Amino acid sequence: MMPRVASVPSERSRRPAIMIVAGEASGDLHGAKLAAALTAVDSRLTLFGIGGDHMRAAGVRVTVDARQLAVVGLTEVFTKLPGILRGWRVACRMLAEGRPDLLILIDFPDFNLRLARRAKQLQTKVLYYISPQIWAWRRRRVRQIRRRVDHMAVILPFEAEFYRRHGVNVSFVGHPLMDHDPPSGQAPRRSTPDMPPVLGLLPGSRDSEISRLLPAMLDAALRLQQRLKVRVMLSCADSVDTHRVARLVAPYRDRLHMDTIGGGPQHIFQSADVVIAASGTVTLEAALWGVPMLIVYRVSPLSYLLGKALIRVPHIGLVNLIAGRRVVPELIQQTATPTRIAAEAESLLMQPARRDQMRAGLAEVKQRLGAAGASTRVARIATQMLGRTAGPSKRSPDGAPPQCH
Repeated sequence: MMPRVASVPSERSRRPAIMIVAGEASGDLHGAKLAAALTAVDSRLTLFGIGGDHMRAAGVRVTVDARQLAVVGLTEVFTKLPGILRGWRVACRMLAEGRPDLLILIDFPDFNLRLARRAKQLQTKVLYYISPQIWAWRRRRVRQIRRRVDHMAVILPFEAEFYRRHGVNVSFVGHPLMDHDPPSGQAPRRSTPDMPPVLGLLPGSRDSEISRLLPAMLDAALRLQQRLKVRVMLSCADSVDTHRVARLVAPYRDRLHMDTIGGGPQHIFQSADVVIAASGTVTLEAALWGVPMLIVYRVSPLSYLLGKALIRVPHIGLVNLIAGRRVVPELIQQTATPTRIAAEAESLLMQPARRDQMRAGLAEVKQRLGAAGASTRVARIATQMLGRTAGPSKRSPDGAPPQCH
């Protein structure tokens, strides 16, 4: 049954309303920070949309839970298609009935770019926060963004120049991770005979990532423990199925000495000499802490083949993309084997000079991510956009009248 949208404001005389759409766990976190910043800038705002528990706690009226929409890879979408379609219908109804003064889209491009088209048909201003990675693949989408999005708020430094070249209104607002910068001057951890090196495992924040990456990480960690005296710590994100993690860990319980840490990865960053991390935002978090790392990633074979044909960037890791060179080793798909992972991690653990060199590169990445306050900057852009009037056209730039199926 499709959720009702009765709680969404519908009168045009009501307080200014913003609809926020975040389609996965990371977007929910960013959406919650943005909601708090919006309320701080203008307490009159009404906030509603799609998100999760964090956005609810920040005062957003959430009608669709982001967890029913989140997918990874080009083929994995089919397993969640019914939930995505339900979410799409509700999102269209929220736009048509709630008539927000501004629509803020957070990442999640396949869903959100289509929703941006609906918004433009209804003459609703659109602010896109956290760019789709169109600079890596599907670059033709920039034409859609130019037609459907009024302003892009980007969090990676090289994205602003990309959009400017294509005639899109854009602001580099800094990375939201900078709002949670670790203590400055954090000294790198040094192992001693009484304190063996610590290896952190960060297998991702989605169940599909856990299934594809955690077994290889555990096997690699076991191989390392057979060769070195090393302590292993596993990060278990709040967004993943703990029963799934327990099933994957069970075969190693009697052979692998390991601590499982819930919540965020900060405790692991405080303790680890090296981390093995799933490609994604967590690698930037590790960079901010100055923790040497190895990036690994796997998707379905079909997703990989399609992605390999379309992706046009030299690196997959955000750390390397921002640095413009290979600062951190990457093991992707067939190369992400337990043997290769263990060998690369052992090399990092056994070579302090290599770790120091990597920390220097990570410090450069941190410097390029901008200053703290990304959410506040986006909130200010949003309130400025609320003061603008919509154009006179009743048809969208794509040529179709407003409709929602």
